[in-house]
Amino acid sequence: MFANQPVYTVPRQQQQQAAAAGAPPAPQQTQPVDKQQLTSPPGNQSPAAIHQSLPGPIQMQTSEDDKVFTWIFELMHGSNASREQALLELGKKREQYEDLALILWHSFGVMTCLLQEIISVYPLLSPPQLSSSASNRVCNALALLQCVASHNDTRLLFLNAHIPLFLYPFLNTTSKSRAFEYLRLTSLGVIGALVKNDSNQVINFLLSTEIIPLCLRIMETGTELSKTVAIFIVQKILMDDTGLNYVCQTYERFFAVSTVLSNMVNQLVDVPASRLLKHVVRCYLRLSDNPRAREALRQILPEPLRDATFSHTLRDDVGTKRCLAQLLANLSDNYE
Repeated sequence: MFANQPVYTVPRQQQQQAAAAGAPPAPQQTQPVDKQQLTSPPGNQSPAAIHQSLPGPIQMQTSEDDKVFTWIFELMHGSNASREQALLELGKKREQYEDLALILWHSFGVMTCLLQEIISVYPLLSPPQLSSSASNRVCNALALLQCVASHNDTRLLFLNAHIPLFLYPFLNTTSKSRAFEYLRLTSLGVIGALVKNDSNQVINFLLSTEIIPLCLRIMETGTELSKTVAIFIVQKILMDDTGLNYVCQTYERFFAVSTVLSNMVNQLVDVPASRLLKHVVRCYLRLSDNPRAREALRQILPEPLRDATFSHTLRDDVGTKRCLAQLLANLSDNYE
């Protein structure tokens, strides 16, 4: 990089001597400006500086590094069209560039730019006026937030900044249009990335911010894919002891969760979906670990889970069949 090359300047005395002898003055060499340094003011690290501080072979700068830094620069300082293209290109690098999350988080102003992209569509949520192009653009920004939420070194920083709260207005929408469905699904993906590592801190944050009611609504009315991600989040919350105790602490919370699960079972009778059924069974099984919930489930567990209604759907899913058998055993009169 140019920033690492020494700057050599011909002393003025030598220039004067050369001019007196009739020779043209030697040009002064100046250090080119590294465009990457322009992404942050003095006292803040540029994406390139952050990348150089990373350990091991990651420090080697390649053409791919230069592309990433260029897109970050465009995201920060480019035109509206350039920013939109930068969001798209950076999103394509999520799986290929393992330290993209670190670059995004530690580059001055990048997270603010991403939040600006999110906030800019709030006025389009109610009444629903979100276009497909606007939805695609904000979903590209959400994809980069998911990258940050997934990385072990940035997950808790992301959480402590309460950035997930900026996504809740998207989860609270009810429009059935493709643009809104895509927005909800991508937002759920960010929350799903947070819960994947089974962190109690993540669970406590989500419980304190009332994520469960938002997920329950999507579980009941969303598309199959959105339902699958939403129930995955609820299942991960239930797998944590804090989450299970929270849901079973009051009858109202347990009733809300069990009612939506029951409605999903009835929907699956008409439109079978093995992925959804897998999560439904595991949610019921986890609820049966709580004594009060187990007693209630003995009375209200949907009949299709007790008989052979889903035998064809589960014919190749040994794991879910085992979970269903364990659930029924837990609810039997002989279980202590």
